[in-house]
Amino acid sequence: MVLVHSTALDETVKIDRVIDHIRGRPGGPTVVFFGGVHGNETAGVFALKEVFKELKSNNVPIDGEIYAISGNLGALTTRQRFQDEDLNRIWFSERITRIVEKKEIHNKEEKELHDLYVLIDSILETGNPPFYFLDLHTTSGDTSPFMVLNDSLLNRTYASHYPLPIILGIEEYLKGALLSYINELGYVSLGFESGQHDDDKAVHNCIEFVRYSLALVESMPVSSEKLKELKETVAGFSVPRHRFFEIYHQHDIGPDTTFEMYPGYVNFQKVPKGAPLASVDGVALKTTKTRQIFMPLYQKQGNEGFYFIRPIPQFVLWLSKKLRRFKVDHILVKLPGVSWADNNKDTLLIDLRIARFFAKPFLHLLGYRARRYDHAHLIAKNRESASKSHEYSKTTWFRP
Repeated sequence: MVLVHSTALDETVKIDRVIDHIRGRPGGPTVVFFGGVHGNETAGVFALKEVFKELKSNNVPIDGEIYAISGNLGALTTRQRFQDEDLNRIWFSERITRIVEKKEIHNKEEKELHDLYVLIDSILETGNPPFYFLDLHTTSGDTSPFMVLNDSLLNRTYASHYPLPIILGIEEYLKGALLSYINELGYVSLGFESGQHDDDKAVHNCIEFVRYSLALVESMPVSSEKLKELKETVAGFSVPRHRFFEIYHQHDIGPDTTFEMYPGYVNFQKVPKGAPLASVDGVALKTTKTRQIFMPLYQKQGNEGFYFIRPIPQFVLWLSKKLRRFKVDHILVKLPGVSWADNNKDTLLIDLRIARFFAKPFLHLLGYRARRYDHAHLIAKNRESASKSHEYSKTTWFRP
């Protein structure tokens, strides 16, 4: 048990790894909420405590199981983003194998990962599908709420039922995230950013998000009128409202770099050409053209200074869906310079010296997110083949 304090609410609660758990009637889904994966983001923890208390005190019937899980217990006690390193950047298969199977644990976050992994593995082993994993976060700067997710059609279909801005493509820049690991297992997984760390509205937004999510996946039986009411409450959170965006640039902060974001920037803000964004080693960093900014960093811990995003046209979303359904990527490997990276046939290795026509936007259409492998190659990962869509096919929100 650890004590967690909320500056926004001026309250302190005592929590364990499993904040709460309700096992309801058999046959329903298994829904897992995470709060406090970053220790300075306490809104999710307090929201989950409140919702589960409400469900139990009102004897709300639950179908299936729902979990509220705390992320970085050690960092939550000190309200620091992390202790030794970012827990949400270390979920790599090779590292997990070392930590879990070989029991080689080198720092505090690796111990947190070990405990979370064992718990998630147990839930997947004993729980009833379909599974949903929803991670509650907050941001260092003021923001309208939004969702982030890896770009699989399963994730995208599920997320489209939320009246919120949806950000695709973060997995191409943000490596080793918990949700990326879960999505590679084939399950619905997404992150909800509810507001600024110490704003009480962030707690309220998380509460309403959790309520709507439980109703949407039919863990909590509600009438169609009540579901609409819950959805309208969530819709009131954010401007812009429901629209897909993609990340196309991340500003990395080097280990010896002094970075300071200039004040006043907020998510989705359009920034004109020549505007100073931040001070980097004492020099003003300015935009070279009009940009739309995302996740400006207003805290000391963190390696991503900001992102640039752009809206995704509906036609592009439709086209990418069709291309993925027809598995066009299996034709691409017949072209010179393109091959499968392994026998799983979900990762492309692209020799840019031969396949010069391969641009990242084209790979994105097919569901691939690319990273530089070396000076001449891209390696691009696809999660479509891993998606356990059949487990969700009978839900009311699913549309094949």
